[in-house]
Amino acid sequence: MKQILQSLKNGNTSVLDIPCPQLKSGHVLIRTQKSLISSGTEKMLVNFGKASTLEKIRQQPDKVKMVFDKIKTDGLAATLDAVRSKLDQLLPMGYCNVGIVTAVGAGVSEFAVGDRVVSNGAHAELVSVPKNLCCKVPDFIPDEYAAFTVLGAIALQGTRLALPTLGESFVVMGLGLIGLLTVQLLIAQGCQVLACDIDESKVDLAKQFGAQTLTLAEGVDAIAMAQKFSRQRGVDGVIITASTDSNEPIHQAAEMCRQRGRIILVGVTGLELSRADFYKKELTFQVSCSYGPGRYDTSYEEQGHDYPLGFVRWTEQRNFEAFLDMAAQNKLKIAPLISHRIPIHEADKAYDLLAGDIPTLGIVLTYDAADEDALLTKQTVFLNTPDIAATDAITVGVIGAGNYANRILIPAFKKTRVKLQSIASHNGISSTQIGNKYGIAEATTDVNSIFSNTAINTVVIASRHDTHSEFVCAALRAGKNIFVEKPLCINHAELAQITEQYQQTPQRLMIGFNRRFAPHMQKIKSLLATVNAPKSFIMTVNAGEIPATHWTQDNATGGGRIIGEACHFIDLLRYLAAVKITTFQVTRLQNVSLPDDKVSITLTFADGSFGVIHYLANGHKSFPKERLEIFTAGKILQLDNFRKLRGYGWAGFKRMNLFRQDKGQQECVNQFVQAVKHGLPSPIPIEEVLEVSLVTLEVAALIHTNKTHYAVT
Repeated sequence: MKQILQSLKNGNTSVLDIPCPQLKSGHVLIRTQKSLISSGTEKMLVNFGKASTLEKIRQQPDKVKMVFDKIKTDGLAATLDAVRSKLDQLLPMGYCNVGIVTAVGAGVSEFAVGDRVVSNGAHAELVSVPKNLCCKVPDFIPDEYAAFTVLGAIALQGTRLALPTLGESFVVMGLGLIGLLTVQLLIAQGCQVLACDIDESKVDLAKQFGAQTLTLAEGVDAIAMAQKFSRQRGVDGVIITASTDSNEPIHQAAEMCRQRGRIILVGVTGLELSRADFYKKELTFQVSCSYGPGRYDTSYEEQGHDYPLGFVRWTEQRNFEAFLDMAAQNKLKIAPLISHRIPIHEADKAYDLLAGDIPTLGIVLTYDAADEDALLTKQTVFLNTPDIAATDAITVGVIGAGNYANRILIPAFKKTRVKLQSIASHNGISSTQIGNKYGIAEATTDVNSIFSNTAINTVVIASRHDTHSEFVCAALRAGKNIFVEKPLCINHAELAQITEQYQQTPQRLMIGFNRRFAPHMQKIKSLLATVNAPKSFIMTVNAGEIPATHWTQDNATGGGRIIGEACHFIDLLRYLAAVKITTFQVTRLQNVSLPDDKVSITLTFADGSFGVIHYLANGHKSFPKERLEIFTAGKILQLDNFRKLRGYGWAGFKRMNLFRQDKGQQECVNQFVQAVKHGLPSPIPIEEVLEVSLVTLEVAALIHTNKTHYAVT
């Protein structure tokens, strides 16, 4: 299917052929009829992409600080790799879509195949959208009118926050699509409206809609005009729908308002507020969040949990409905807002118009009446001719196209000269981008095609944590070699399933515990081999805070941070000790939220050694993320962030420093590939994989109980 994507690096937009999205639980698949370019948001994204590196830095000062913090801890080279990877991303454009439902996922009863719906789907021939971000369209509303629904909901949410009442006076600053819709919504509420913009053609439209108007030509005193408009009382409120870096709109809005007036920011402005402007009038100022309550709430948007009507009257979806109701009652004039109609395959013309000097307003993208069956079945897209220098002995299918797969895993496998046959992701965008980047033969949204493809003998699993167990078991049944990124699984039931499946169909199963393969770890291992004495390991992990809403913190999807990340360090100490873990103890920080990322884990080993893992998310970013200290037989080793290793009391060894951080990812992959190539066992014995996975699960379980001590049986 065709979809419009934009490069963050250079701002170029392109129409690419990508695999059709998967049908997921709680989602609907929609065959697009029309979509609307959001001239404000999409032009801003294009301009950002086309900006120079220096200008990008100027626009993102918070990101610059993050970059400098990362340089301090991870080094310049690793940081540059991360920045380049971020800028290489392709963004799906668009969020104003109308089309026909072609399939509904499990748990969706509100929609049926054949329904015509609006959604915040992208500019693509087929989109997968959560059910709470869709709404049925009345039969007599044309597609191109319905395509304005999402922008209308943004205008409607800003209007609701302003609390307009019959007869009040409002100023609308900025007359793009959202501004012109806001003007009409306020007039429908019985308000007097003064509409302002520098573009005379847009001002004329606002006048046609019934507003008093003001063209902000040079020298015009907008504040004086607003005072005259409000009979010298000051307006009841100002809704700012303009996009500018200037602080002036906020200052002007404050001057225009009456005592206790309301200012609502729907657009983008500078936010250096003057206290005096607000203090003397006791003004209220609020920023409107997109299309209403539910926006950015994973529970509402992705999981489909609605808010009770009696407590949240106007959600995103109910705002969609309200806008369509007003359009159906002819209370909104939408036809004058459409300036261009362009087929999706000529989308480059649309974005040239957006970036050019020719006046534009609503650019509607049209779609061919594509064959529905073909759309729904084309889940695999051919991208590249396989690398002729690659060996056919190892043919790889990759599941997951996230940041770690893109930056680390796939480049590592690429360097080993294996044949990269297929890459799967749930929406097809990231797999297509990464597939083109690394010369992978095909991109797909059909994960099962990787298991059923007899040419693929090796599967790399780098998907979301809650899918690892399912995919590992499927790969075992299919007789594939398996490289699974940590964790192996996220609960005891999944571990039992993997263990049982492995016993039935044993294959080469490798987990991405890469730190044990790092150059520093190999040096430490060789030094410890000369010591016949128990060892004390202290592993300090400055994990950094992750919001509670992030998927990794969700026990059902990410498993939590102990299972998702701390497993690395349990494995590392198990590797260095080289004997089984016998007991472990957990101490967590008290009276804090998210206790499982502020813990100390003490492991004891069969030879009398012990290790302590301080996994802490309440530190500072400038401190190294990972520090390992080892005390044994009158000697000490200290490793900082996999860059600097120092020895104290070791004959012939004082230090080992690397120019760039190396956590062993490449060597981990190298050894796995060599094992597959030469028919050797997995580089990490399956017994250790299962042992570490079990201990990790038990540690995570103890954090949420009153117990602190556990003996491994």
